Amino acid sequence: MTRFIGREAELTALNTAYRKKGFQMAVVYGRRRIGKTTLLREFCKGKRCVYYTAIKTTAARNTELFGQTVLEQLEPNMVGTSFKSLEMIFNFLHEQSKDQRLVVIIDELPYYARRDESLVSMLQKWIDEKWQFGEMFLILCGSSISFMEDEVLSEKSPVFGRRTMQIRLDAFDYRQTAMFIPSWSARDKAIAYGITGGIAKYVDLLDETQSLDDNICSLFFSKTGYLYEEADNLLTQEFRDVDLYSRIIETVAGGANQIHEIADKVGIPSQNIVHAIKNLAETGIVSKQMAITEEGNKKKTKYILSDEMLRFWYRFIPDAIDIIEIGKGHMYYDRNVKPLLSDFMGPVFEKMCRQFTLSEGIMGRFDCAVSKVGTWWGTNPRKREETDIDVVGLDKRAKRAVIGECKFRNEPTDKGVLDALEERKGLLHDHYSVVQFLLFSAGGFTKGILENQENKPYLAIGIEDMYL
Repeated sequence: MTRFIGREAELTALNTAYRKKGFQMAVVYGRRRIGKTTLLREFCKGKRCVYYTAIKTTAARNTELFGQTVLEQLEPNMVGTSFKSLEMIFNFLHEQSKDQRLVVIIDELPYYARRDESLVSMLQKWIDEKWQFGEMFLILCGSSISFMEDEVLSEKSPVFGRRTMQIRLDAFDYRQTAMFIPSWSARDKAIAYGITGGIAKYVDLLDETQSLDDNICSLFFSKTGYLYEEADNLLTQEFRDVDLYSRIIETVAGGANQIHEIADKVGIPSQNIVHAIKNLAETGIVSKQMAITEEGNKKKTKYILSDEMLRFWYRFIPDAIDIIEIGKGHMYYDRNVKPLLSDFMGPVFEKMCRQFTLSEGIMGRFDCAVSKVGTWWGTNPRKREETDIDVVGLDKRAKRAVIGECKFRNEPTDKGVLDALEERKGLLHDHYSVVQFLLFSAGGFTKGILENQENKPYLAIGIEDMYL
């Protein structure tokens, strides 16, 4: 059963708008599986509501189904009759919301609007001429981020300026993910975040009564597992050329992060890769990453998989398919995946540490007021080699910074890691002075690190500390 966890702020915002007098319009959007429907269903409880989810069909069929839904949810005794047009449906909703609050939700709006280019303009007409004088709360929802931003929220949209609020749902952070599995160890909570990426649907599939290993095996390494075929299912819903996008994702998951490098490995022209990467970014699968103090430097741009579940899937599932198909996926996991989880978790742990640094920085935990967090990479001129800094937290007003190193491994972090981090402090832009070092470790710290912590400008932060 779907659990409602971790969207309290968004639910509160919707309820606050609901209690206001007069017309309200909310735009709710975010990638697939992110939890939009769960949020809206929770919001609808105890309210007079019409909830229609559009499907991939003709405009006429969506109008027919919309009309049926309106009657089923508002006037069940009229079921069997039908509306002849969308305008008749809108007029009926107008009559139903003149003096009494009515929530009208059109979910997956892009499916409907792409087949009926007049739909958004019609919404604007009815808002301006009728609904704004009544008590309707209209909610437009969609999974196509580009459509919702370009055709609903942008200045070129017919309904621009009519919304009274918008909510873009993102993945849960690592702490929110842990709320679904509170009894697990900090390390297991972190891995759970790593294999689900904080995507609400995937997180909700976790069974707290079972072990982490059993969850991974049942979800990924079983023919009946929900996530076993999820990569193909997700891409099929989003893209026409599934094979191309699958190859691009696999290439990025394998470590290629520059356009020319991805194009070479996939074997298609760079301009085609640019277009595909743009589409992947709009669906929340890929994101652009830039060195935090050099965000204007296009040469320091790379593309990474922001969907951790897909990164896990493309790293481990393709080679395991034959074994999974004969029902031995758990054996493959034990021998070939579990020993590599710490390595897989490296980038995930870095993301967690950046989340921690931002949230704790704003609370004043560090020696400067961190308001922006990212990563840095480039050439170390002293060693003449490429290097990186996992966590960089900036106090942009005071031109101060904290930098951090992250280790997701079983053995304790020692002084050598601290020495290496201190050596990198001069690599940031000259305008920032490094005032503190952060050591993050999933395996604890050596005695020397813990005993000297008060004498040097560094903090040793264990994985358990990150969940306090």
